[in-house]
Amino acid sequence: MNGTPHDKVALVTGAGSGIGLACAQALLRDGWRVVFVGRRLAPLQQAIDAAGDPWGDIAARALAVSADVSDAEAVRRLFDTVAQRFGRLDLLFNNAGVFTQPMALEELPLERWREALDVNLSAPFLCTQQAFRLMKAQSPRGGRIINNGSISAHVPRPQSSPYTITKHAISGLTRAAALEGRAFDIAVGQIDIGNVATDMTTLMAQGAMQADGSIRPEARMHMNAVTSTFLAMARLPLEANVLTMTVMATGMPYVGRG
Repeated sequence: MNGTPHDKVALVTGAGSGIGLACAQALLRDGWRVVFVGRRLAPLQQAIDAAGDPWGDIAARALAVSADVSDAEAVRRLFDTVAQRFGRLDLLFNNAGVFTQPMALEELPLERWREALDVNLSAPFLCTQQAFRLMKAQSPRGGRIINNGSISAHVPRPQSSPYTITKHAISGLTRAAALEGRAFDIAVGQIDIGNVATDMTTLMAQGAMQADGSIRPEARMHMNAVTSTFLAMARLPLEANVLTMTVMATGMPYVGRG
């Protein structure tokens, strides 16, 4: 338990696993009211149950919503639900994303390209649209949006063109939305996260492909490093904004990568 309960409301996409789950639980323990969003309801409810009952009113402080955030109508319904249930939104974490199987650019099937665009770019755009509408209309006005970029928003991994391209585009979304939100007390920033010690990155610890074609182990960091960095951004007053933040294992091959 890190904070005291308050009336601030957060929405986290991709909250059923990985970074989204950890950050949504961290917000809940920090005193936020949190909407856990993902495609499947069961993992979301399990994530809420696993977070415990920090303030004795988990049913009032946490909500699981199943939604395909790449679908415009589903996103509209999602934000209508948030407005009806909590009356406002103070923080949106655009976290949901998808990796594509490593392969040469010229061999990439069109459907895999479109899937990456839908989930990694269209979904955060649609959620940002709806968050802007709600944050502009609510009183007090404003809120914060944090986009989950990636180290790949800056430098690519080999054979990762769809993921890299969409994450570079997230940087454009962050900057464009930060500019448009400025006049309405909407702060928009981006967190670029390196290798986290999860089941998904186990193979990286054993060996990941490098730019020269070699396979080398890569350092990973504990999830606590991500959640503490994320919470530092989330807790800022709206008069301050972290436009971009990179957090990674100290030994990760990022500087000099390429």
